[in-house]
Amino acid sequence: MSARKAGLPPIRLHDLRHCAATLAYAAGADTKMVSTMLRHSSTNLPENTYTTVLPEPAHAAAEASVAIVPRTLRIPGER
Repeated sequence: MSARKAGLPPIRLHDLRHCAATLAYAAGADTKMVSTMLRHSSTNLPENTYTTVLPEPAHAAAEASVAIVPRTLRIPGER
């Protein structure tokens, strides 16, 4: 059955490449790994293109940052 008969939009091979990169970032892959996977000569393109697609990784990074902020003031020498 073709994509058209199934009511699906046509998908180019390049679209699958974008999907793979986006899913790799969502799964926690770092920029160098995604760049290598896509065989890019630098990390600039993948970093600028794929890191802002999904909000979940950005939210997880923000939550991880908040988790390390102390909630109480500790005065040196006090217990």
